[in-house]
Amino acid sequence: MTFVEQVPAEELSLQDAIKEYLRERCLEAIKQMILQGVNYIEIDFNDIISFSDELATYIINEPQTALRAFSQEIQNIVSEIDEEYLNRYQTFIARFRNVPPTKLREIRSEHVGKLIAIEGIVVRATPPKQKIVKAVFVHEPCGYEFEIEVEGDIIEKPVVCPNCGKSSGFRLKLESCVYEDFQRLMLQERPEDVPAGQLPRSIEVDVRGALVDATRPGDRVTVVGVLKLRRPSSQRKLASIYDVYIEANNIVVSQRVLEEIEISEDDERKIRELAQDPLVRRKIVASIAPGIYGMWDIKESIALLLFGGVPKVLPDGTRIRGDIHVLIIGDPGTAKSQLLQYVSRIAPRAVYTTGKGSTAAGLTAAVVKDKSGEYYLEAGALVLADGGVACIDEIDKMDDKDRVAIHEAMEQQTVSIAKAGIVARLNARASVLAAGNPKYGRYLPNRSLSDNVNLPPTILSRFDLIFVIRDTPSPERDRRLARYITVVHGASGEIKPPIPTDLLRKYIAYARKNIRPKLTEDAKKLIEDFFVEMRKKSLESPDAPIAITARQLEALIRLAEAHARMALKSEVTAEDAAEAIRLMKSMLESVGIDVESGEIDVDVIMTGKPKSAREKYLILEDIIRELSKEEGCAKIKDIISKARQRGLEDKFVEEALRKMRKEGIIFEKGSACFALVP
Repeated sequence: MTFVEQVPAEELSLQDAIKEYLRERCLEAIKQMILQGVNYIEIDFNDIISFSDELATYIINEPQTALRAFSQEIQNIVSEIDEEYLNRYQTFIARFRNVPPTKLREIRSEHVGKLIAIEGIVVRATPPKQKIVKAVFVHEPCGYEFEIEVEGDIIEKPVVCPNCGKSSGFRLKLESCVYEDFQRLMLQERPEDVPAGQLPRSIEVDVRGALVDATRPGDRVTVVGVLKLRRPSSQRKLASIYDVYIEANNIVVSQRVLEEIEISEDDERKIRELAQDPLVRRKIVASIAPGIYGMWDIKESIALLLFGGVPKVLPDGTRIRGDIHVLIIGDPGTAKSQLLQYVSRIAPRAVYTTGKGSTAAGLTAAVVKDKSGEYYLEAGALVLADGGVACIDEIDKMDDKDRVAIHEAMEQQTVSIAKAGIVARLNARASVLAAGNPKYGRYLPNRSLSDNVNLPPTILSRFDLIFVIRDTPSPERDRRLARYITVVHGASGEIKPPIPTDLLRKYIAYARKNIRPKLTEDAKKLIEDFFVEMRKKSLESPDAPIAITARQLEALIRLAEAHARMALKSEVTAEDAAEAIRLMKSMLESVGIDVESGEIDVDVIMTGKPKSAREKYLILEDIIRELSKEEGCAKIKDIISKARQRGLEDKFVEEALRKMRKEGIIFEKGSACFALVP
């Protein structure tokens, strides 16, 4: 009896439709497959729907039968075009894309055995393995060899020999089995799809053949495949509860173009109309956290962070980041957390986390051991935020060893990991919006930024903009603030932003995807002149501090590009450069000031020590060196006495000695007696 005679009449007509479809619409794709030397073709599911609704429904409801029919017909066509090509592959595969998606959270028993598409983030991936797809058994008593098709993770031994009918003495002949590349992924819901207060759900995905290593942890993907039940490993008893998994037919990796936000033609028309408004930038800034009073510069910097600059890749492969990092330091009760929460909702792609609840592994990537004892990678918050915004609240509460982990992610925009024999590098191309509290409860204006904040200079120097929010009493401002807050509470949700939230999200996604502004000559000249002018101040006297470095220059260019993107402009004009310079000067004049000299000194941010403090440290080192020559070490009372003669305060000397000891510059040689580390 032939295969065709076993198939019901209705199914037979649908298999004829598959033949007709492949020969009508996929001949070119099959020829391309042969030229490229692969064993699969990609088929747009929308094209199948336009060809036949019945065929599309058949593929969704009976995917395994349909896929076998597709495979057989592709093989028949290949034999007609190039018969020798059949010897290269055992099977040929039809991979589908643009299948109507199902939310991971909505998977139910009715989906078992159906073709589904799930969008999510790959959070784990096992190393590639070899899976037996055809097991070859030898029956030892009679020497008969035969094949068995393998499905799932378990190979079932034959019950009887097809040759002699006996039921024992079977041996698996490993060298003759047919193998296929295999990998298991863990797919997790996207952060924006998780309802408030619930944990993200995940599902295992089995991939084979060319799909192995097609994706890595942190990638946003759409998985098309058949939903199946995972058989328990124990065969002693029959289980009644099963886990589901997806056997992948196709994996489409979403590139960094914010594909998860759909922008229709009507949306694009609205976006273009909005960009024509001369006050569009003011409206965008006013639409950011409308329930929070004031903070115009901070809201503008957040808007610039959401739009971002343009990343560049130089001919030698060097990558220059386009993402903007912003740090907000503020007194308690100044709405820092509310700003971060708002950004995590408005950004097209965002992950929100807090410093106290995050570890280095949770922020970057972890190496995890599975039940079988094998190690694999699990992506952290910065990797999951790739292409979006990572909001880190209470960054000052993080442990020092955990905070170090974000250095590389902020500047190189990658996460490197080398643990348990796994050496990997993952993308973390995310903007970082962080907030923290002052070290002493409230920000002290008579102390430098590094003294006020429990963050090392290595982190502070990586932020493009740093803002300090001080809660200072002012009767007039306090009256306006109180009136605004009472209006917000009384309005019960009637405070409407100038631009609706949904439209603003689409506007940001559209700008990031399509607009890549370039610097005009006027903008270049303005930025160059500002940089040179600020640097000139360092030449006015040998003791003058350095006001600005190349790191701030790159930040200026990013800010100017983001400002142009806000109005969907293809060029960065002098107006954009001027606004970037204004924000940079505002930052330097508030946090980049040496509180002793009153001059702008970027080393306050870059190194944590302004020039005036560095000179005092050098004087202290000289005093310890001189005193150590006489007695081998310098006693504290002698150091303080000599320091007074050189104009150093006792309090500064005590703090400096503590810091120098912590940094390994000096060590305690005897009781209250210090010497320089050789």
